[in-house]
Amino acid sequence: MISCDDAILERRARVLGDALLAHGWQVALAESCTGGWIAKVMTDIPGSSAWFDRGFVTYSNAAKREQLQLSQQILDTAGAVSRETVQAMVEGVFRHCGADLAAAVSGIAGPGGGTPAKPVGTVWVAWGARGRSMHAECLHLNGGREAIRRQTVARVLEGLQTLLESR
Repeated sequence: MISCDDAILERRARVLGDALLAHGWQVALAESCTGGWIAKVMTDIPGSSAWFDRGFVTYSNAAKREQLQLSQQILDTAGAVSRETVQAMVEGVFRHCGADLAAAVSGIAGPGGGTPAKPVGTVWVAWGARGRSMHAECLHLNGGREAIRRQTVARVLEGLQTLLESR
C-alpha cells in the first residue's frame, strides 16, 4: 500500500510545488476516479496559483470527450480505464492550456464497477512533460474506495516529482 495520510500528501504537494516554482513551470491535471482530489491537495498549498494551472474533472466518458476531446474510438476499444485513455487525457490537457507538466488518472475505485479483467483497484495514471515523452502505468491498489483514491493521489504526486526531477 502506498503511504498517503494527509500529512504525506501535503508534504509531497509542497515539495512538488517548490520544484515547479524553481523551474518556473506549471502543472495541470485530468482526473476521473479521484474527482478533483489531486487538484485539491495541490491548491491547499498557499501560493499554488504560481505553479498550478488547472484541473479537469472528467468523471464521465462524455466529459472526457467534451473537455479533453478524447475520441469515442479510444473509449470503445480500450475502455475508460486504460493506458490509451490516460495518455489521451494528458494530450487533451496540453491542447487546452499552457502547462509544462500534466497528469491524468482513470480507474475503478469501487466498491462496484470492477470486472475480472479490471477489478476494483485498477487505476491507470499518466504523466507527461510538454513536447517530451509520456509515462503511464497501471496500479493495482487495495482497500476501500477512499484508500484507492488516496493512494492514487499519492502516486500521481510522486510521479510528477520524478518526472520533474528527470528534466
